[in-house]
Amino acid sequence: MEHIALYRAWRPQSFQDMVGQQHIIQTLQNAIREQRTSHAYLFSGPRGTGKTSAAKILAKAVNCERGPATEPCNECEACRRITNGAVMDVQEIDAASNRGVEEIRDLREKVKYAPTEVRQKVYIIDEVHMLTTEAFNALLKTLEEPPPHVMFILATTEPHRLPATIISRCQRFDFRRVSLEEQTARLALICEQEGMEADQDALQYIARLSDGGMRDALSVLDQISSFTDGRVTYQQVMDMTGGIPSEQFAKLASSLLKGDVGHILQMIEGFMHEGKSADKCMENLLYYFRDLLMIKMVPDADKLTDRVLNPESFRDMAESFTKEQLFQMIDTLNRYQSEMKYAVQPQTLFEVALLKLCSIPASGGVASSAGVPSPSAPADAGEINRLKQQLAELEKKLDRALKSGLSGGDAASNAPARPATRAPMSRANAPVKLPANLDQYIARKGSPEFAEISKKWSQILQRVKEEKVTVHAWFMDGEPVSLLEDNVLVAFKNNIHRETTEKQANRDVIERVLSEQLGRPARLVTMMLRDWTGAMEGASETPKEDFKLEPEHEDGGSGDKQPWIDEAIQLFGEDLVVIKE
Repeated sequence: MEHIALYRAWRPQSFQDMVGQQHIIQTLQNAIREQRTSHAYLFSGPRGTGKTSAAKILAKAVNCERGPATEPCNECEACRRITNGAVMDVQEIDAASNRGVEEIRDLREKVKYAPTEVRQKVYIIDEVHMLTTEAFNALLKTLEEPPPHVMFILATTEPHRLPATIISRCQRFDFRRVSLEEQTARLALICEQEGMEADQDALQYIARLSDGGMRDALSVLDQISSFTDGRVTYQQVMDMTGGIPSEQFAKLASSLLKGDVGHILQMIEGFMHEGKSADKCMENLLYYFRDLLMIKMVPDADKLTDRVLNPESFRDMAESFTKEQLFQMIDTLNRYQSEMKYAVQPQTLFEVALLKLCSIPASGGVASSAGVPSPSAPADAGEINRLKQQLAELEKKLDRALKSGLSGGDAASNAPARPATRAPMSRANAPVKLPANLDQYIARKGSPEFAEISKKWSQILQRVKEEKVTVHAWFMDGEPVSLLEDNVLVAFKNNIHRETTEKQANRDVIERVLSEQLGRPARLVTMMLRDWTGAMEGASETPKEDFKLEPEHEDGGSGDKQPWIDEAIQLFGEDLVVIKE
């Protein structure tokens, strides 16, 4: 027999060919028999379970020249042309490619006209969840009041993404995953009809790989049959799909029990040399321990999983582990599997995960697997006491700082006296970096040239944004405070914003915009706004210093504020402390 793709050759052509969806088939057949078919159906379920095939069979059944019939004859002109996609009145639309409102509006216009070739127009919209919101709104009215000669069949793998208004206007059928036994039986039948020999365990493994999708199972079988030249064995399936036999995981589990790190690392290296991927190994190992847990806790658990081919061997291995160990192993593997998605070296992460499993004690303690001391460990109690002491000390410091800020009393006497000069200080109480000629900047603050910059500042920010929006995001934290010759002094509230603006690439953008707006060369100079405010206060000779909310002290005017300000900065950080006169 000429070789063609198995899925095309064995794609269901009638309801009796469908696998694993008997409840849906019976309902549809009864509706056809009683002539009570709906105007709109929603077929949802995992990929490869027969949604689109069922939609085409339903289209043939309602339009069969010998019907409407519960089974299409597949012999009449209408059935054969619908199978080949040659009937204009039966259209399959891919919503992933035709998801816009214009396509749906065009469909609404065509729906009005009566069918010309068959009895009933049928529109099959595949992956319908990909339609836009506007397209769904355009489709809604047609679904609500369709012409009597039209049937809509919507197919999707993600029904939760459909609006409730769409779902409520359809009869919904949920396609289920095809069971291991049904898939294996169908694969055996196909092999027999195609003249191939196949081992039972090989077909079972192919069915397990498909995760309940008959289409995927046929694709894998087609690939393997081309490679094996007529005979499909379990080992060949393993080699072709990159799978790992459960016997290998049993050896790995035994090494984990013994804590044989060397053998574990050798096995991982062997898997990698055979072309296995670390993430696939992690996934299979996670399934393996899950099956061990099921067999250990539930009687006849081999029926709860499609991966156990030999329940006795699993049962012997399950007895070697405690339930607590298996729980912690599954939890650890699951955590590392999540991290592996973003890992640069997934093999290393897989090795670390297995070494973690080696350290899980028979009692299944959390300490070894999660890297966190167990609640009953003495070290944990000591840690809690130490944290309580630190918290109490912080509360005392905060209380002293607040009292000092309100009364200007105790904390000032306990703290070092503030220097007489008003030189700005950093968080570490070291002098900050100030621009040269700061006194000249202060003197030029009221100059007409600076007034010109202040008027144009919003335009300057807008031009910086047009040049590079990321530079604008940092630069807008600053404000112009003075001008000296070609130097524009900008003061920043946040040191991170200032440092980022100072980078050469960002500085070039800003200086180019400044030169353009001012009509002459301009150079950017920066400092912190709090330092500028301090320098301005130090240079002021007005009697404003006499009008303070807080009393003057002998240690230098309003210098009593400095100790509790320093204390607050040490407690909360410079970025969170705002000083207001």
